[in-house]
Amino acid sequence: MLEGYELTDFQKEVLIVTAGIERGNTLTYKQVAEKIGHGKAYRAVGTALKKNPLAPKIPCHRVIKSDGSVGNYSGKGGAGGKRELLIREFAISGD
Repeated sequence: MLEGYELTDFQKEVLIVTAGIERGNTLTYKQVAEKIGHGKAYRAVGTALKKNPLAPKIPCHRVIKSDGSVGNYSGKGGAGGKRELLIREFAISGD
């Protein structure tokens, strides 16, 4: 799936974990970092997701901050667009 893209091994690991997040679910940046064995690298996870060449096929919008806020998003609409995607997928409340 990631062949042909110039990505580091770390970026590939992040994207593989992210690809497994099912619709209606989220993981935090920290949880993704822990799943790839780099528990303190949650900021680097965000940087890797910013370079996601296969969005939305790899749903980087499903990765949120530990406090439950959506965090940043480089896709269409920025953080507000990310929030709307997550509400539509029933991953977060629209309240």
